[in-house]
Amino acid sequence: MTRLLATVAVMTALTFLTRAAPFVLFARREPPTLVAWLQSRLPPLVMCVLVADALKLVRFEAPASWLPTIAGAAAAAALHLVKRNALLSIVGATALHMALRAWLGA
Repeated sequence: MTRLLATVAVMTALTFLTRAAPFVLFARREPPTLVAWLQSRLPPLVMCVLVADALKLVRFEAPASWLPTIAGAAAAAALHLVKRNALLSIVGATALHMALRAWLGA
């Protein structure tokens, strides 16, 4: 149990340090060009990886197996294009996905 708590404490500290480092390092000066470029490019790239990972297991054998996932992805894209609100897109798409899974018995 002590080892588990120590592991959790170390991981918590490391996570905090990695999150706080940019604020500490660039509080008084502009970030380098590479950091600014990564800041603008990484969020969409991460989202693409997450979408690809979610869609890689879709099987088109029966509508119950693919309809919730495809409808959820389409709803997320549509909500984001219309409202430009990431939280609304995530919540709306997740709600649709889970409702379709429950309704179709997937």
